[in-house]
Amino acid sequence: MTFSTSSLSSATSDGAVATGPAGRAMAQPMDAALLEGLQEHLALERKASAAYWAMAIWFAERELSGFATYLRKESHGEQHHAGLVADYLIARGQTVALGALPAPRQQWRDAEEILAEAFRMEADVTTSLQLLYAMAERAGDVRTTVFLDPMVQAQIEAENVTAHLLGRVRFGRQEPAAMLLIDGELLKAGQAEPATVA
Repeated sequence: MTFSTSSLSSATSDGAVATGPAGRAMAQPMDAALLEGLQEHLALERKASAAYWAMAIWFAERELSGFATYLRKESHGEQHHAGLVADYLIARGQTVALGALPAPRQQWRDAEEILAEAFRMEADVTTSLQLLYAMAERAGDVRTTVFLDPMVQAQIEAENVTAHLLGRVRFGRQEPAAMLLIDGELLKAGQAEPATVA
């Protein structure tokens, strides 16, 4: 099977290398809607980072250092994901747009409400990635689907861990002894680990 790569690259008709908005060499132009979606996803990851940090503060104020440590690490993880998206946009010759973020929520009724919000947030990030993946497939942008594959897998795992932690808090019915036990496990292990059967 033979095909021309000219339709897949952004080389100009005179053979010069095409460049993106920031002047960086660009191998393949990006679909405008996909580019906008990636910029919005980057903002979503940054918002999630701020939200997790606010949650960590709430637990730290209540002397639950295990929960605070776990949520602080989640905040760093979301910031890292935002960085991955920014790096990808730069690699594709695009400019990274950083808009202002709203202040995160800081007041909750209890730990269960926080973890339910964390689970919804993880589900929203997963949905965003799934939409981006579908957009990339429609645009024939294999580079982006390859980039998104490990991110989607990581999100599935993040949902699982957050659901596990939420389930444990619900099962403990907010009893102080149960909360201290879960907090100690989080502090000792540094992360929540759902049971596996594999």
